[in-house]
Amino acid sequence: MSRIAVTGHIRLTRGTAALVSAALTAALRLRAAGRRGAVHGVTCLARGADQIFAHAVLAVEGTFEVVLPALDYPDRIGTGRHRAEFDDLLDRASGVEVLRYERSCRQAYRAASEAMLARCDVLFAVWDGLPSRRVGDTADVVAAARSRRVPVEVFWPAGARRLSRGECAPARRCRR
Repeated sequence: MSRIAVTGHIRLTRGTAALVSAALTAALRLRAAGRRGAVHGVTCLARGADQIFAHAVLAVEGTFEVVLPALDYPDRIGTGRHRAEFDDLLDRASGVEVLRYERSCRQAYRAASEAMLARCDVLFAVWDGLPSRRVGDTADVVAAARSRRVPVEVFWPAGARRLSRGECAPARRCRR
């Protein structure tokens, strides 16, 4: 069984989400090679790349587990459609671990990424290749994987774009 963790950008354009979904599903199909349950994903289930990955794992009849960075993480996902999708995917997970941080913060995100890397054979990175701006972001997780010698496969299809950074929520102070 292939154990695949994911990291990736949260704010993807709608067109990019479709491109990424197709690329991830194709890569997972190759790994599954027609064997049911041959793929097991590990994700924090963030909006964007993580949730696209979880859907792709399900599309190839794989399983996935979730590592939640903090107790308040589900509330940080959003409301309405975003929260409903998160809750649905969380219900489909084969297991859920919640780290001991009370509040979501950069350190909690990094800790969750480290927990994922400890459980995988390869990291799928939905990444535009730009350097890290903050601890726990996509480039930081890719660097951590490479330092651990975890193979990294980057997915950034031609024409992919991120939404502007100005729309991102600010980081919160961390409490354990």
